Amino acid sequence: MGLLRTYDLRLLATPSRVVIRPFHLAPEPRDLNPTQAGRAHRIIEAVRAMSDAEAARELAAVDADFATRHWQSRLVHRTRFERLARELGIGEALSEDKRLLIGAFFCHEYSYAAAAIMNPSIVPHTDQSGLMEGDQRFILSVRTVGEGHISSIAFREGILKADGELNLWPLPDLTIAAESEDGGADRAVIARRPPTVPISGLVIFPFTRAQRNGLEDLRLVRFDDEGEEVYYGTYTAYSGAEVRSELFTTRDFTTFSLETMEGEAARHKGMALFPRRIDGAYAMIGRQDGESIFFMQSDDLRRWDGGVRILAPTFPWELVQIGNCGSPIELDEGWLVLTHGVGAMRKYAIGAALLDKRDPTKVLGRLAEPLLSPLNENREGYVPNVVYTCGAMKHGDRLFMPFGVADSSVSFALVEIRSLLADMR
Repeated sequence: MGLLRTYDLRLLATPSRVVIRPFHLAPEPRDLNPTQAGRAHRIIEAVRAMSDAEAARELAAVDADFATRHWQSRLVHRTRFERLARELGIGEALSEDKRLLIGAFFCHEYSYAAAAIMNPSIVPHTDQSGLMEGDQRFILSVRTVGEGHISSIAFREGILKADGELNLWPLPDLTIAAESEDGGADRAVIARRPPTVPISGLVIFPFTRAQRNGLEDLRLVRFDDEGEEVYYGTYTAYSGAEVRSELFTTRDFTTFSLETMEGEAARHKGMALFPRRIDGAYAMIGRQDGESIFFMQSDDLRRWDGGVRILAPTFPWELVQIGNCGSPIELDEGWLVLTHGVGAMRKYAIGAALLDKRDPTKVLGRLAEPLLSPLNENREGYVPNVVYTCGAMKHGDRLFMPFGVADSSVSFALVEIRSLLADMR
């Protein structure tokens, strides 16, 4: 089915990658209610009552335990204290050691990928300088899951050589959680990556109540905004009770916007943006009925309603439901859409379809059999019998596709586009 090769490389869940996160006296993120605020004041009063020497000793013990495991842990503790002071109205002067110690009492170490790593997406890197002809630098996003089944967004960087050789850059020694500028508004959050931290050393966690149980399945796309490049992504915000689609925006992978989208279609999962406007309007594919793929357009990137059903479950391997596996990829022949299908025994496989370039509601062809299906080593894990991707990248005449395996790891495949199209009917 056009599959050229799979790689031996596999990304695995690991408890060894840790970040400092705010420690809340209740499930996060949540404002302090009177009971929790009372506990917080008790802790702060205990630190305030310490002598300067005692506070210095306690802070030194914290540093000895954690400073070498994190990027500028004292800066993180100071930032945490300042935010807590605003919440609780702490205005009196405290020594620097006491401020840092209070911040440490309201932080904890979090292993963000201890439970799972899965559902990757990929885009060309913002920096393509200094490469050999045919090589391509990329940014990979992955969904990582830790304690409490909280999903976050992590990144990897690497180079795909012209011949398909994969060079994934090693992770930095330390990782940091992105901080928001506004403390987590309910509609939009602006977060930043410190310039000294590499992209692959950043993790983006939930900020708002609507996101509190996870940022799931980011679908990245490099968007041509009338000659200017901007990176968009759609992801599922999960509150623990409800899901909705939200919009991720960045131009440099240093400053990020995470904001809500409005409209009926945005109340569902699995939306994916086309990489450019079509007839002057933004275009999106999604799954409004829970089982089929719809095409929709909007003049407002942040509002999505309506839609036309273009692909429905047809073949046995996708009879339960189908959905997209990332943003459409523009080819000379049309828009290539990777799909996922769910068949008997809730087995998830990856397929593909080709849409007309001028009128994406017209389906030019689709695979009758899966491009990639769970078999042998690609079936065991946290959720067995699942292969899934949130996006692939065109690389010359081939498609480079990272994919999640059993909600437990990430693997990579290279696909011959011409053979893939030839297998469609």
